Amino acid sequence: WAAVFILLVSFTIPTSTDKIRLMYGINSCSGRVEVLYNGIWGTVCDDGWDLTDAAVVCREMGCGDVIEAKSAAYFGQGSGPIWMDDVNCTGTESSLMNCRTRGWGTHYCQHSHDSGVICNLTVRLVNGDNSCSGRVEVLYNETWGTVCDDGWDLTDAAVVCREMGCGSAIGASRAYFDQVPGQMWMNTVQCTGIESTLKSCRSYGIASCSSNKAAGVICQPAVTLVNGTHSCSGRVEVRHNGIWGTVCDDGWDASDAAVVCREIGCGNATEVKSAAYFGQGSGPVWMNNVSCNGTESTLKNCVLSGRVRQNCSHEKDAGVICGPKLRLQNGSSSCSGRVEVLHNGIWGTVCDDGWDLTDAAVVCREMGCGDAIEARKGAFFGNGSGPIWMNNVNCYGNEQTLKRCRSPGWDVQNCNHYKDAGVISPAFHLSGQFLVLV
Repeated sequence: WAAVFILLVSFTIPTSTDKIRLMYGINSCSGRVEVLYNGIWGTVCDDGWDLTDAAVVCREMGCGDVIEAKSAAYFGQGSGPIWMDDVNCTGTESSLMNCRTRGWGTHYCQHSHDSGVICNLTVRLVNGDNSCSGRVEVLYNETWGTVCDDGWDLTDAAVVCREMGCGSAIGASRAYFDQVPGQMWMNTVQCTGIESTLKSCRSYGIASCSSNKAAGVICQPAVTLVNGTHSCSGRVEVRHNGIWGTVCDDGWDASDAAVVCREIGCGNATEVKSAAYFGQGSGPVWMNNVSCNGTESTLKNCVLSGRVRQNCSHEKDAGVICGPKLRLQNGSSSCSGRVEVLHNGIWGTVCDDGWDLTDAAVVCREMGCGDAIEARKGAFFGNGSGPIWMNNVNCYGNEQTLKRCRSPGWDVQNCNHYKDAGVISPAFHLSGQFLVLV
């Protein structure tokens, strides 16, 4: 297994990324291209900039295949010198600096023509409830594999969250997001916390790790809904460079809304809202003229008019109403009933093992009801059907959604529907059993 370790290290530690970087992208594999020359960072002009040139950058950065070659300062204008112009790569170069150009600092260009790239990531999150949570998988030798959870902690998770373009790490989960047989690439990961990619962290051989110990993460999301009536409705806000801002409603339509709903783990988009329907936001308007085809995993992957502050006022903030990811069934009102959650497109119940008033309070708040009055057990609102998705739920009480609470994982095997959990909220003070929508 020493050979495996050596192979992983050679794969995980780039040799040339100290001379090239991507700035102000949506993750570690996208952004404005900048190169270091004579100790000074500068940009690359987009004259002649194409997919072949971008592919060299993606490979040099240790990212996956190139998706797009961006021009016209798509990721904002840089500052300082423009080091390269008329770049002409053959595609086989190991570094952008090996490609033909006019010469260092020789150009007929302005920063409004700074070039950029969007590359595929070599890390992904699978089977989470949104785009910023899930089982961690890394790409090596064109094969996706998992990461063993031996020694897995928040420092390691933080590197993944940053690489994915998500917020801070909330949880470093172990064997939580469903386990799958297959290749496991990394074990005993030891990040310092300053690495730009998980592959840059130290790791060891994988001989002693079983396939049911795959590591996962829960990160703060890159998209959120604000001021809605429940967790799946509201004004759309995106986080860029650590700052939350809104989306302009120019061109905002059902395809765009569908991407948002899927990204945050809600149901289908039911309504597209414009003209600050959920109130005006504050701060920058980060996105405008968004044009999604509907298949994107995140809103930030959709086509738009650049990723800089937009010429749009908050009177035009966009919003969405999505189908919920949590519901209460068989109660006497919309604020009581059996708890059901939506996971992988299927509704299922919650086992009442450990179910208490703190857990119920999270459900009531997520549903837009008042404080929890009772946490019901023993299928008080009748037996549900289908899978039992959650068991031994352990909420702190400050979670925004039930899915953010700790639990052993999805698809409970040691519980029956006669133990389905429920809640009663004070809005109507009526009994009910609740279901969780994931």
